[in-house]
Amino acid sequence: MLEDGSRSPKTGCDRCGRLPEKLSGPGRLHLWPPLGHTLNKTYRHLRTGGWECQKTQDRAVVVRLDEDSLSDLLSSLSDALTSREMDDTRALFKPHPDELSTSDIPRARSLSQLSSLGRSEWLLDMLSEERLTSFFQPIVRTDAPDEIFAQECLLRGVGRDGEFVPPGAIFEAARESDMLFQTDLAARLTAIREALRHGIEGNLFVNFTPTAVYDPVFCLRSTVQAVEQSGIPGENVVFEVTETEEVADTGHLENIVDYYRGKGFRVALDDMGSGYSSLNMIHRLRPDFIKLDMQLTRGVDTDPYKAVVAGKILEMAQSLRVQTIVEGVETAEELAWARERGATFVQGFLIARPASPPRKSLDAPLHPN
Repeated sequence: MLEDGSRSPKTGCDRCGRLPEKLSGPGRLHLWPPLGHTLNKTYRHLRTGGWECQKTQDRAVVVRLDEDSLSDLLSSLSDALTSREMDDTRALFKPHPDELSTSDIPRARSLSQLSSLGRSEWLLDMLSEERLTSFFQPIVRTDAPDEIFAQECLLRGVGRDGEFVPPGAIFEAARESDMLFQTDLAARLTAIREALRHGIEGNLFVNFTPTAVYDPVFCLRSTVQAVEQSGIPGENVVFEVTETEEVADTGHLENIVDYYRGKGFRVALDDMGSGYSSLNMIHRLRPDFIKLDMQLTRGVDTDPYKAVVAGKILEMAQSLRVQTIVEGVETAEELAWARERGATFVQGFLIARPASPPRKSLDAPLHPN
């Protein structure tokens, strides 16, 4: 996990590792609206609402806050300003008695991001307290579905009540609060840590979000070091590219993949068939594995349109000698379809649900015939 909670991992980068300060306690909220109209509108609204504030010579509004009043202030500003004004206004909270310095300015966020961060303090607490874990779902050979080929690491948060928080809620909050860099790094390190703790000896699929990596050398250094220190062979680790639809710079993604390959890891392309961009990336990334999107898998044995599209993707991969994984297999008929079309591996609830500790064997073998 993050080695120091609020500070960067010793081998990582500051942007990926440093967690934002908690928005709590007495202090000052500094606001820098981009336009004079928004500045005056903000100031008038705050004065009318009884907030202690002042304008400064650098065209800012500074609001003095008592204990635990920031959330009320952010809610009030959200009601008064437009979404564009919230996005364009820069904001920074400084706990009392700290004074603002020029070194603080780069840490300013948009007011909308700061407001989202206030609503996502549960995630900030979860990251700083290292309350993350991984579940594992087996990936099996299509022609021998009772034999585990690999385990995919699937992130889960752990609430203070012991209940698990699904990854969708975690990453949605991370995007809204501008903590995607820190969250994705924490997820990767958690996957390695949990795999080591459970003694997984086979192949390991670890997800990563390309938009959370702005410089492979710096952002991925902690992940590479975690694998090396774990003793897990590099060739056993497959980094799985997720959310390729959001990647605007394919060249940047190529650099990430090249960095992973240069360290001895393999690469999988997730959600194949979910959009044009994923198909377009095959020749750019040259993945070792492609994973057929589960939306194509569901009912593929009864839907002729899905069967044609999914079948062509598998046929293309076979021609390129890329190994394939059919995700979301939930019925024996879907498994039979994948086997008949020559898919290399399958994954889904029919085989096993995600679990921790990971399944070391499958109790009810699913033989092909």
